[in-house]
Amino acid sequence: MQSRIIIDSVKDGKILLIGRKDRTAVNTSDCTGIQFHSSENIPDAIAAVSANKFDVIAISLDVFDKNLISSLKNFRQVSPNAKILLLAQMYQEPLAAEIVAQSNNGSKLLDDYYICPVAFTLKNEQQPKLKTALPDSKLAAEQLERIEILEKLVMEDELTGVKNRRYVREFLRQILEHAKQLSLQTTLLIFDIDNFKQYNDLYGHPVGDNILKQAAVLMQKCCRKQDIVGRIGGDEFAVVFWNLPADKSIAFDAGQKEERRRTESEHPTQVINICERFRRELNKTDLPALGAEGKGILAISGGLAAFPRDGSNVNELFEQADKALLEAKRNGKNRVYLVGNEG
Repeated sequence: MQSRIIIDSVKDGKILLIGRKDRTAVNTSDCTGIQFHSSENIPDAIAAVSANKFDVIAISLDVFDKNLISSLKNFRQVSPNAKILLLAQMYQEPLAAEIVAQSNNGSKLLDDYYICPVAFTLKNEQQPKLKTALPDSKLAAEQLERIEILEKLVMEDELTGVKNRRYVREFLRQILEHAKQLSLQTTLLIFDIDNFKQYNDLYGHPVGDNILKQAAVLMQKCCRKQDIVGRIGGDEFAVVFWNLPADKSIAFDAGQKEERRRTESEHPTQVINICERFRRELNKTDLPALGAEGKGILAISGGLAAFPRDGSNVNELFEQADKALLEAKRNGKNRVYLVGNEG
């Protein structure tokens, strides 16, 4: 998976990269002719921006501390016309989206964020070298739209809009590395819809699709904003629960700081509570397509596996969560188990 940042060689000729320079995070090889400059930390970057005019400033979220907002204000003040982009890891996306939504006296602090790894690509290289009757501008717009759709499909499940299997596994791999460094707790939930095949057989696939969509939306509502919900195949979903590190939180005001602190709860106790809330809400879901008998019949079975207790890598956690899911099925369905123990 790779995010693509399209660069206009006419408008965006000088780019400052702040933070990691290795190609595993940022690839600039497709932008010959563009001037790339780099700074490893915020103080050096502020000095560089004060001495030079940059068209694009791309900042790795890893280099920020609790002074993030004031640093962004400095960049915007010194370079009011530059595009300011944030480069984030998968697990940092909730924070990145929150920062992009912030403004300072009506002016946005950031123009957008991208998930690493990212590749800078020249805009004119996105146009196919084919004879066409379409104007260049229209052709370029259509090409960019196709690229955006394809990149979205790489990460999202087309039916439900939640993340797909590939994204969930890569996200879990990254968050486990992050958890090992900061001693964070991470829990994986795998669940499926009880008797889902029966709904498809009796009422048709459109009804089955509607059930999957409702389950995905409801699970997202029950989760915290940093947790990741994904569909990993058929009627099977996975959720990655993880805690935001208190020492890395960036508060925009006192109320938000308190809210972020409250996410520092222990696994799997709060995760089990979230799962139970989701299960109860799903049990109450109304399915009009099934008529009078469509109310209160949906149920899920799930299995939980916690890092580091139940596994130290992606495969181990998936294997243990699958075992807990099978145990929940054997013991009557409509329940969530934690590696052999009822949740």
